[in-house]
Amino acid sequence: MRTPTCARAALLLGCLTGATMIVSTAPAQARTVEFPQVPTMFRDGLCGGTVRVWADTDPLWAGRAIINVRATPIVGYGPGEYSFAPLCENVTTVAWRNTNTGAAGEYRVTVVAGIYGSIQYAQYLDTGPGHIVVTSSTDMASIPQRGEFDVPA
Repeated sequence: MRTPTCARAALLLGCLTGATMIVSTAPAQARTVEFPQVPTMFRDGLCGGTVRVWADTDPLWAGRAIINVRATPIVGYGPGEYSFAPLCENVTTVAWRNTNTGAAGEYRVTVVAGIYGSIQYAQYLDTGPGHIVVTSSTDMASIPQRGEFDVPA
């Protein structure tokens, strides 16, 4: 036997209302902190651009943070058939230090970028809870940038 259409609609509407209430009352505790972009050169051609670095934290990841790195679209000239649309790279380093505990480390990644930028690179780090200070730089000519964020306990 089939459920009447109005009963199915009422059931669906009730479920959607309940889900909306649950989602809307959930506290938004995750936090994203973006640091100043690193102006830099890239190798495998004469390329330049910037690298974005940011951190994501959440109380659910007590003592941990995700460090994200992504290049913005680059400009330059490189070898190959498409000289004005080169793929270039650099090694980006995000050095971090927890000022509360003294713990320190770094996230180092080879960033490959082109006229559309790069993919997002990310790493989950055990920084420990506290105030974290980061320095972002590359292995090519660049202007290192500093930033800071807090990791919940």
